[in-house]
Amino acid sequence: MDLKKLTIKSVRAGLDKKEFTAEELRAEFLQAIKKENSKLNAYLSVFDKDLEPITYNLKPVLAGIPCAIKDNILIDGTITTAGSKILKNYTASYDATVIKKLKKTGTVFLGKTNLDEFAMGTTTENSAFGPTLNPHDHSRVAGGSSGGSAAAVAAGLAVFALGSDTGGSIRAPAAWCGVVGLKLTYGRVSRHGLIAMASSLDQIGPITRTVEDAAVVLKAIAGHDSMDSTSSPRMVPDFTAELGQPITGMKIAVPKEFFGAGLNPDVAKTVERAISKLQMLGTHIDYVSLPLTDYALATYYIIVPAEISANLARFDGIRYGHSAKQTENLLATYTTSRADGLGDEVKRRIMLGTYILSAGYYDAYYLKAQKVRTLVKQSFDKIFEHYDAIVGPTMPMVAPKLGELSTPLENYLADVYTVQVNLAGLPAISVPCGNVNGLPVGLQIIGKHFDEETILKIAYAYEQSRTE
Repeated sequence: MDLKKLTIKSVRAGLDKKEFTAEELRAEFLQAIKKENSKLNAYLSVFDKDLEPITYNLKPVLAGIPCAIKDNILIDGTITTAGSKILKNYTASYDATVIKKLKKTGTVFLGKTNLDEFAMGTTTENSAFGPTLNPHDHSRVAGGSSGGSAAAVAAGLAVFALGSDTGGSIRAPAAWCGVVGLKLTYGRVSRHGLIAMASSLDQIGPITRTVEDAAVVLKAIAGHDSMDSTSSPRMVPDFTAELGQPITGMKIAVPKEFFGAGLNPDVAKTVERAISKLQMLGTHIDYVSLPLTDYALATYYIIVPAEISANLARFDGIRYGHSAKQTENLLATYTTSRADGLGDEVKRRIMLGTYILSAGYYDAYYLKAQKVRTLVKQSFDKIFEHYDAIVGPTMPMVAPKLGELSTPLENYLADVYTVQVNLAGLPAISVPCGNVNGLPVGLQIIGKHFDEETILKIAYAYEQSRTE
């Protein structure tokens, strides 16, 4: 079977018809991983030892479906590194809530995927264990920080995967690898068991081959969790219910700022063709202004380092993780462990965040950034008073070559279209919309708070129009 073409729907049908067993399917994927992962570096660990027979109830849609999990999401009894040397040998002592939910459905876990260290990056080049390569061109990055998850799905090394998205970390690699990446409304899915980067922005979400698959996975992992005070008590709808319904008459906004300086001209043309296709499907398209676009990136990179400096204080070489040996005293153990165990980008953000939160600078930077964050949210709310969704490019360029984004600033600028969504806590999906020189381009569809159904409906209609 062609693993690159398998979807949740097609695997479910094959299992139900007994064309193959779950054990046979798992074996096929494990063999493919063994063959291909040395080239891609998508997986950091593979669950191929002491395999237990797969037993499951046929009723759950995800029963027997092989998936991959980003290595900052805890699975009890497995190594969870967060892409960092400091957690190289850390074994998780409990399941993240999303893992508990997937286990209840009978989902089969293949392994843990590569990521930028502590999810800090756009290319997966910040991983302590080497970059993940793009399945379409091994000289290029897969994207980040969930690069391993996106590459695994694109290369046929998993049917679906989970990633996390703080400023675009699901959508960026999905766009560059040519798969679907869904960032959820903040609070839609529990963050319990996700190694935190920036807690007010982090969200777990699916990376899949199709929009329908994304809706299916979302249904399985969404819902309130008493272990996460930020998770929403809202009822979880059937996200597949409106897929296939006409999108005629829906009003879609296109921010003019998304097509300004910095956007690759060929990417712009590809996305504009996708927008024209949405118009042909009966939607009403208007170009609008999202005036704080130029300020959102700076705001994000003030708030995020501040939260990082607080969240990563726990990695001190004392409680767990890498601990320096033969140091003179406790302080030396602490400082040496962090110096040895943390990578350059992580150190950079910790130092920036500590500076931002220090006396005399908190008001000037952090407090001001939080005020701008409120304004960013309000600017989206204003557009959504009149429109059902916002569309534009996911990334300003196709997947760059390894080392091409050579400075931190170049990496940060690549997030220009994605970070605003996280600042506002909105849902967004990236769907493939074409290619430039053989490399995938993503169309980003942004929705109202807790309105994943609308963006899934639009994304599905667009996806189907491309396959007709």
